[in-house]
Amino acid sequence: MDAHPPNAVTSVPPRAFTTGRILVWGSFALALLVAPFIFTSNLDRSILAQIGIAIVACLSYNMLLGQGGMLSFGHAVYSGLASFVAIHALLGIGDGSFPIPVSLIPLVGGFAGLGFAVVLGYVTTKKAGTPFAMITLGIGELVFAMSLMVPEFFGGEGGVSANRTVGTPFLGITYGPPIQVYYLLAIYTLVCTIAMYAFTRTPLGRMLNAVRDNPERVEFIGYSTQRVRYLSFIIAGFFAGVAGGMYALSFEIATAEVVGAYRSGGYLLFTFLGGATFFFGPIIGAVLMVLSAVLLSEITKAWQLYLGLVFLFMVMYAPGGIASLIMMNVRVAVHKKLHRLWRGYALLAATALVTLAGFAALIEMIYRLRLGSASESTLRYLGLTLDAKGAASWLGAFLVAGIGFAAFEFVRRRFARVWGAIQSEIEADMTFKEPS
Repeated sequence: MDAHPPNAVTSVPPRAFTTGRILVWGSFALALLVAPFIFTSNLDRSILAQIGIAIVACLSYNMLLGQGGMLSFGHAVYSGLASFVAIHALLGIGDGSFPIPVSLIPLVGGFAGLGFAVVLGYVTTKKAGTPFAMITLGIGELVFAMSLMVPEFFGGEGGVSANRTVGTPFLGITYGPPIQVYYLLAIYTLVCTIAMYAFTRTPLGRMLNAVRDNPERVEFIGYSTQRVRYLSFIIAGFFAGVAGGMYALSFEIATAEVVGAYRSGGYLLFTFLGGATFFFGPIIGAVLMVLSAVLLSEITKAWQLYLGLVFLFMVMYAPGGIASLIMMNVRVAVHKKLHRLWRGYALLAATALVTLAGFAALIEMIYRLRLGSASESTLRYLGLTLDAKGAASWLGAFLVAGIGFAAFEFVRRRFARVWGAIQSEIEADMTFKEPS
């Protein structure tokens, strides 16, 4: 047994935490700073701004899902309503009735989201679990219906638009060029991300985790689980509102779509894919959300179906999300056993790509039959010409998909055995190193 005192293994100098956090947040800030110099076109900078908006929105959603165990189907209500308030604030700046700097529009959205969360959250957080989810779904549908019934505020089907270049320029900054808008949104992204991380370290954030894990015990020691959920819901609504204000500033328009179930479902889907159990998971999900909507949609009309398949795959094989996969492999790397997995990962990737190629061919041929003209049944796919009306193309796609999936399952099971053996070795090593 190790002769060191008990604290020798478990204690870590405070400076290590400080240095690590400085490196992480410094790297994040540096990435936000240099990104527009790497991606220089206006389209690239617009995508970067959208990623910043999505990061704030997904992190605010994860305050409910990951930290509080509250499955919400209506989170877009708070970011979307905040977008409408922010757009009307921009219109007020333009006509002089609301004299504030344009740079404060995201904060206007934040306080709007907070206000709506105070009103609607009191009812929503009365229940937990499935009733909570159903209430959020009902409120979301109610607000979406109202967005088409109250054109005075929501602008009808066309929405409400405004101009972000209104007001007096500050130091020559008009927010006309995309680079100026990007840096403003990047500042809000950085500050909000740090603030939401700080929330996880507060007593309220810790108590929210306790409510998620064991609400009965929280009630037993004298805390109100409903009050903890309600306060956390309000804070999440504030940051969702900031994201909504950032959206209004970036796109200069708000339509009924921003409060719809489609956007709420996007927050849920990509927060889960990124990894709701880790703080940085929703950041990964936010990046994927924007790239899939902007880039994948340009590649194929069936991009939403592919997202559904990816979601199904992750639920089956990696329910902890991408962040969980990363952290599990970091643990293996720390114990210097990652080299034993490289071959397995290579085989998994190869067989997964073969499976994807087969299923994608089937999907593209189905879409060609459903959406293509009657005279055009052929399509180019991975350098090949497929005929959606030819038996040979369908048979070939089925064979590739079936063989690829069978090979993937075979490799996955062998990989699972190796993975389990490595985890057992790690547990044994940790047990051996524990102080007596």
